[in-house]
Amino acid sequence: MPLTPQFKTDEKSIKRRILITGSNGLLGQKLVELLIQDPSVTTIATAVGKNRLPFTDGYEYQEMDITDPFAVDEVISRLKPDVVIHTAAMTNVDQCEMEKEACWKLNVIAVEFLIKACEKNKVFLEHLSTDFIFDGTAGPYTEDDQPNPVSFYGWSKYAAEKAVMNSNLNWAIARTVLVYGIAHDMSRSNIILWVKKSLEEGKQIKVVTDQFRTPTLAEDLASGCFLIATKEAKGVFNISGKDFLTPYEMALMTADFYNLNKSLISPTDASSFTQPARRPPRTGFDLTKSRNILGYEPHTFREGIELMGR
Repeated sequence: MPLTPQFKTDEKSIKRRILITGSNGLLGQKLVELLIQDPSVTTIATAVGKNRLPFTDGYEYQEMDITDPFAVDEVISRLKPDVVIHTAAMTNVDQCEMEKEACWKLNVIAVEFLIKACEKNKVFLEHLSTDFIFDGTAGPYTEDDQPNPVSFYGWSKYAAEKAVMNSNLNWAIARTVLVYGIAHDMSRSNIILWVKKSLEEGKQIKVVTDQFRTPTLAEDLASGCFLIATKEAKGVFNISGKDFLTPYEMALMTADFYNLNKSLISPTDASSFTQPARRPPRTGFDLTKSRNILGYEPHTFREGIELMGR
């Protein structure tokens, strides 16, 4: 059965304070929506600038620029969370390749600021990472496989992982793959929304057949992060979807679900695209550890499309 976190109340338990970075993003929004359902959690949402969530009840919002060490220290020291779930990052792979300094500042240096503040206040840090730390020659990957990034984005996320692992913290790393979903005031699209919009407009699209992923529904990723945070489960965990698919297969399944014209979708390979950053050809994750330790069980890709379509 698809994962639905069960919230239990215990009169003797003390409410756990969980702070989320990047709460305006897709995952951040899903985490806030999930955590406020749990009466044993006090939810603190943080992001740069104003709160863009479409609701304000059930959580506290605090502006926090993670690239400002003084702001990070002040907010963490004042609010004293038990757990920080760090979702904020520069995730546009080509932008990272072209804007290396900005990428490193947000994806690595900011993590070092968070680590320092969390060490000072004895906070459990859950850090979000990516399949792009791997070279894509041997996927699907387990948590114990050796990283070897092929892009600057991948190197920045791997460097951040090493900083977390070498800290004096209680920590967890949640690695994920090709997150899709829909949220309020989204700054980026995803494969399902792109395919649906293109086909509805009658556009012909080319989609690659030589890349393999385990695409992840944002709600599933939020559930996996929730399980890690509430258990304070230490170590590295793969949190992704379970279907091993090419983007071409994902596009066909999206067209089928929405009854759109599949003949507009043409198969191609990655060599037909000129992109600043290399992509690992074959990633995806083995979920055995997360299933056994966390009880994590994601939706199928088909179910994920249905949930988005509601």
